[in-house]
Amino acid sequence: MSQLEWLAAALVLINVALVARRNVWNYPFALVAVTLYAFVFYEAKLYSDMLLQGFFFALNLYGWANWLRAKDDSGVPVGWMTPRERSLWALATIIAWVAWSAAMHRFTDAAAPWADGGIAMTSIAAQGLLARRRVESWFLWILVDLIAVPLFAWRGLYATSAVYVVLLGISIAGLIEWRRAAAAGATPA
Repeated sequence: MSQLEWLAAALVLINVALVARRNVWNYPFALVAVTLYAFVFYEAKLYSDMLLQGFFFALNLYGWANWLRAKDDSGVPVGWMTPRERSLWALATIIAWVAWSAAMHRFTDAAAPWADGGIAMTSIAAQGLLARRRVESWFLWILVDLIAVPLFAWRGLYATSAVYVVLLGISIAGLIEWRRAAAAGATPA
């Protein structure tokens, strides 16, 4: 466990706690955390997660701009996807998971290409939905957390594994908060 991993883990906790509260200032913490985690995952040979940090960086910039435009006094408005959107996102995520993991398995010495690829592709979908302020993003984050905890512990990333246990709790709280906000009519533009 490196000091870099501990710092990245702390920043992720701050970031996700602010996301769950629909606070736009989660994004600066996210940008620094994903930059640090790119190095952490490279050292652990979790290449899908390493590359994922680049996607996260770009999606966090997009999300920050999107949330700044939508912010009101009670936080950013959130809402649900249509059933059709839900089906398309699910299908695209599964196809990406299989294709990416197969490529990582064949072309790299990745330690766990299938689990790592699943985390990466589901995280991209979750972050995209989060940037669009969709409640369903939290279901995906819960899935990511459940896969990540044992994977990161297996790779010796104990601080990161512990962070994902905490993130699981925050994701459940975020889901509850966003469902409540969506029911109250805080619908995204």
